[in-house]
Amino acid sequence: MGRLSCGAGVSAMLDFMNQLMAVASPLAWPLVLMLAWLAGEFGHRRIGLPRISLYALVGFALAPAQAGLLPAQPPEAVALLAHIGFGLILFEVGHRINIRWLQSNPWLPATSVVEAVLTFGAVYLLARGFGLPPTTTMLIAALSMATSPVAVVRVINEQASAGQVTERLLHLSVMNCVLAVFAFKSVVGQVIFGTSGSLWHALYSSAIVLLVSAVLGAVFGYLIPALLRATDRAVQDSTLAFAIAVVILVMLTHSLKLSPLLATLTFGMVARHRRIVLSRAQRGFGILGELLTLLLFVFVSSILSWSHLVQGLGLGVALVLVRSLTKVVGVTALARVSGTTWRKGALVGVAMAPFSVFAVLLLEQTRMAGVDLMSQLAPVAAAALLLEIVGPVLTQQALRWAYEMPEGQES
Repeated sequence: MGRLSCGAGVSAMLDFMNQLMAVASPLAWPLVLMLAWLAGEFGHRRIGLPRISLYALVGFALAPAQAGLLPAQPPEAVALLAHIGFGLILFEVGHRINIRWLQSNPWLPATSVVEAVLTFGAVYLLARGFGLPPTTTMLIAALSMATSPVAVVRVINEQASAGQVTERLLHLSVMNCVLAVFAFKSVVGQVIFGTSGSLWHALYSSAIVLLVSAVLGAVFGYLIPALLRATDRAVQDSTLAFAIAVVILVMLTHSLKLSPLLATLTFGMVARHRRIVLSRAQRGFGILGELLTLLLFVFVSSILSWSHLVQGLGLGVALVLVRSLTKVVGVTALARVSGTTWRKGALVGVAMAPFSVFAVLLLEQTRMAGVDLMSQLAPVAAAALLLEIVGPVLTQQALRWAYEMPEGQES
C-alpha cells in the first residue's frame, strides 16, 4: 500500500512538473527579452557599451545550446517577428541612401567594390590555407564581404552620430551588403546545381530570387508613396504605412522564398526618391522598432552554439582579423580620391566590423529554402559570435574617434 502511495506521489509530482513546464515554456522568450533589455540598459548607462552587443550576449548565454532557458526550436512567430525587425531596419537603411551622391561621386561605389573584392580574396586564401574545400571557402568569403547595415544603423541612431564617416559607413555597408548577397546566392546556386543537377532550381535560388526581390521592393517603393499622396496623409501617416508595408513585404518574400533583405532595402531606397521622408521623431519606427530590434539580436545570437564556436574558433579569429584588415586597407586606399582624408577612410574601415546579423539570417533564410549550411560554416558562426559583441563596440569607437557623436557621448 505504501509503495502504491509513493508511486502515485511521484506520478503526481511528474505531472505537476510537466504542467509547470508547459506553462513556463511560452514565457521563456518574454523573460529572456526582459533580461536582455535590462542588461542593455545597465551596460549602456554604466559602461557605455552598445545595447545591441549586450542583447546578443544575453541571447547567446541563454540559448538552447548553452543555458537552455530558451526552447530548442524557436516558435515560428518569434522567427517571423525577428525577420520583420530585420526588414524594418533595412528599410530605414535603404531610406537613408542618397543615390545622387553615389552618382556624383563614383569613387565611393568603386571603394565598395575594391574593398569587397579584396576581402573576398583574402578570406578565400585564408580558408584554403586551413584546408577547407573550395565551395565552403567561397561561401565563407562571400559572407565576409558584408557589413551588417542593421548593426551599423542601430549604433548610429543610439549614439546620434552625424558626419562624413557616418554617411560613408551607411552607404558602404549597404553597397557591400548587396555585393555579398549576389556573391553568396551565386555560390549557393552552384551548390544546388551540383547536388540536384537542376539548372532551373539553381537559377531560381540565385539570380531569379534576387531579381524578383528587387522588383518587388521597387513596386512597393512606388505604390506606398502613391497611396499616401492619394489620401493626403503623406506626412502624418507615413511611418505607420511604411511599417505595415514592410510587414507585408517580409511575409510575402518569405512565403515565396525570396530575399527579404534585398526587397526591403530596395523598398527604402525607392521610397526615399519618391520624396516621402521620415522625420527624426519617426526614425527607427519608434517603440515597435526598439522592441523588434531587441528580439532580432537575441534571436540571432540564440541560433549560435558553443559547439560552433569551439569547432571554428581558430579560423574564426583569423577571419575576423583578416576581414578587419582588408576593410581598413580597401577603404583607406581610395579615401583621398573619393573625397575624404586617409584618417577618416581608416575610421570607416574600422566601423565596418559588424556582419553577424546579416550572415546568420542569410544562412537561416538559406536553410528555410532547403539548404542547411550552418553546420558546414562553423568558422562563420565563430566569427559571427565574436563580432556580434565586439563589432558594434568598434563601430561606436570609430564614430567617437571621428568626433561625430554629441559632446556628452564622446567622453
